[in-house]
Amino acid sequence: MVERIWRTYHKQLLSFIQKRVSDPVLAEDILQEVFIKIHSKIDSLQEGKKIKAWLFQITRNTIIDYYRKSNKNEGFDTQNLDLEDENNAEAMADIQSCIVPMIKSLPDDYRDALLLSELNGLSQKELSEKLQISYSAAKSRVQRGRSMLKEALSQCCSFEKDSKGRIIDYEKKVSSCDNCREN
Repeated sequence: MVERIWRTYHKQLLSFIQKRVSDPVLAEDILQEVFIKIHSKIDSLQEGKKIKAWLFQITRNTIIDYYRKSNKNEGFDTQNLDLEDENNAEAMADIQSCIVPMIKSLPDDYRDALLLSELNGLSQKELSEKLQISYSAAKSRVQRGRSMLKEALSQCCSFEKDSKGRIIDYEKKVSSCDNCREN
């Protein structure tokens, strides 16, 4: 099984590591360490758990361990090590293609609040001035709009999150969403 994982994922994992470690030889060493951990922990992979997310979590932790052990973490924030690889960026772009149509399907007050604040970058104070409503009402509209958008997304897709709640993978549900384009 580890050999199949190597053939399928080693390039993606190496690319992920190289984006975070400048020395190419060190990146290869970290990749080897990752596969040693995979080999030794393959039995702990829970049935039904997505292997890709598991692999990237091991890789992320191995990179963090390297920086902690070597005291080379000056300017390196181990708390915010990004989990996105090229495939996750593609997944996020796919999800984002659904968001604007979903926002546009919300009731007018919430649609306008989200379009202006989230997509046009207005602060909630600027939003309240533009819509001529109180600051409290602007905050409420944005919060409720986000909640409605989150519900709409959860009806279309199931999301896998890491331990900090960040989305690391998603899967479209069987009943496809009218707002999402088909790829």
